[in-house]
Amino acid sequence: MISRSECFKCGACCIAFDIKALGKKVGEVCSYMTETNLCSIYKDRPDGCKYFLPDEICVLISTLSLRDKVKILRNIYGI
Repeated sequence: MISRSECFKCGACCIAFDIKALGKKVGEVCSYMTETNLCSIYKDRPDGCKYFLPDEICVLISTLSLRDKVKILRNIYGI
């Protein structure tokens, strides 16, 4: 079973996944992601972002580069 984890604020999920409410496609950098990988609309972010729960996978890939994190997330989730 995958357990929840604290967010590493790496931004990988903001690139790897689509965010339909924002028109962001898989693999694109979210236009609201700052240079420090934080969300510039955090308080008003869409529900898909709000309810995303970091998990064990985030922990396992935490030491990799952002590019490698995105690649692994896309492979794991088939996107």
